[in-house]
Amino acid sequence: MIPVAEPQITEKDIHMVNDALQSGWISSAGKYLDLFEEQWATYCCMPYGIAVSNGSVALDVAISLLNLQPGDEVIMPTFTIISPAQSVVRAGGVPVLVDSNPNTWQMDATQLESKITNRTKAILVVHIYGHPADMDKVQEVAKKYNLIVIEDAAEAHGAEYKGRKCGGLGDISTFSFYANKLITTGEGGMVLVRSPEMAERARSLRNLCFQKKQRFLHDELGYNFRLTNPQAAMGVSQIERVDDIVCRKRDIAAKYNELLDGTKGISLPAEEPWAKNVFWVYGILLDENAGNTAAQLAELLRNRDIETRPFFLGMHEQPIFRNMGLFSGESYPVAEHLARRGLYIPSGLTITEEQIAQVVNAVKGCLS
Repeated sequence: MIPVAEPQITEKDIHMVNDALQSGWISSAGKYLDLFEEQWATYCCMPYGIAVSNGSVALDVAISLLNLQPGDEVIMPTFTIISPAQSVVRAGGVPVLVDSNPNTWQMDATQLESKITNRTKAILVVHIYGHPADMDKVQEVAKKYNLIVIEDAAEAHGAEYKGRKCGGLGDISTFSFYANKLITTGEGGMVLVRSPEMAERARSLRNLCFQKKQRFLHDELGYNFRLTNPQAAMGVSQIERVDDIVCRKRDIAAKYNELLDGTKGISLPAEEPWAKNVFWVYGILLDENAGNTAAQLAELLRNRDIETRPFFLGMHEQPIFRNMGLFSGESYPVAEHLARRGLYIPSGLTITEEQIAQVVNAVKGCLS
């Protein structure tokens, strides 16, 4: 079976993790934590980094920084993983959804202004599958209505919008370093912020809101979202080769583009002139006349030992949110088309050219 993705661990990663273990700093303190936060923030051109235990809790911290009141609204794409929406709901807020751009699959920024109300507090951008969202339009609307911009850049390590790194374009950004991401710590995440006040509060929230002067006196409910020093050591090691990792992902995508170009029945992932897509995953979208749904094609490929993953299902179609009374009667046709007709094929860092050719031949064989 050719897997969709698998991490690439090097001898340097192992050496740094061993060094962290041998130092005795095996929990949520140590030199590698400081290095990881500083180096990733610098890479993304943000002043402050706060490492946390995974990307989903990074969103929890980011949303907590908004100080939402019950009923406050955060605009976001419907086409995304559930994490951003559930963070807003858990904080007492209301996710307000927009549809996707049919070419880039990113949130359609032209819909943002129509979603603004007097309860809107922020725009939460998700850079889907490694391609940046249209940040100029997002920032234009945010500035006009005095809104905070949060970037969920979990899938966009090293991606660029007009020459600037994703995760360094908003007021707050979040990252995941799960095993299938370009940079991994096994599990892990990061919150990046611009203001020192936000950085201090994020560090407090991460660590049960212990006070500096009197540790066991609490004036806010926090979380235990700490990252360990050995995990951070792996992150530091991987940051050293992040540009090589990005180049490798782009090379894999280029090979797929070359071999799949002109294949009837599918569309390939886009890259706008203003974007640098890191192709976190390589997604294909079946035309309506392709004959199969994405689920049917996935089953055919599985029979040929090719692993795939489906595209996201929109938040407005999630039973948990419908049962809460959210998004009643709402429809987002582009996101619905993506969910039913999209899937991604193997593109992990360890994939070989021979395996890429095998995947391509299988896709073409199934479509024919």
